Amino acid sequence: GLELSHCVGTSSLSPAGPWRSGGPCKTKRVRTVFKPEQLERLEQEFLKQQYMVGTERVDLAATLHLTETQVKVWFQNRRIKWRKQSLEQKAAKLSQFGVIQPASADSTDSKEHEEDTVDVEL
Repeated sequence: GLELSHCVGTSSLSPAGPWRSGGPCKTKRVRTVFKPEQLERLEQEFLKQQYMVGTERVDLAATLHLTETQVKVWFQNRRIKWRKQSLEQKAAKLSQFGVIQPASADSTDSKEHEEDTVDVEL
């Protein structure tokens, strides 16, 4: 279920800035907690294909009693986790063979930043 917590971060002392939309009460969605059976099925589908689109996503969402957006966001977040794990495995292999990685502020490539972790219901 989706629960909303009301009046997050409201204070009579803080002025309403341009980021506020219309009123003093802003709602924030509570993080979705997936059931183990849902996670198992989502992981199975992810192993088959990293991108779930169109009717496949609609059907999977209906089967798991989730919204299409919840499935979409889960796949986005799972791809980020998968990329991060791949990069860590590469780094571990390189260090195993004594290859020193160049020192940089951020060793990830720009593609990883295309999808940020999002947990928002639209």
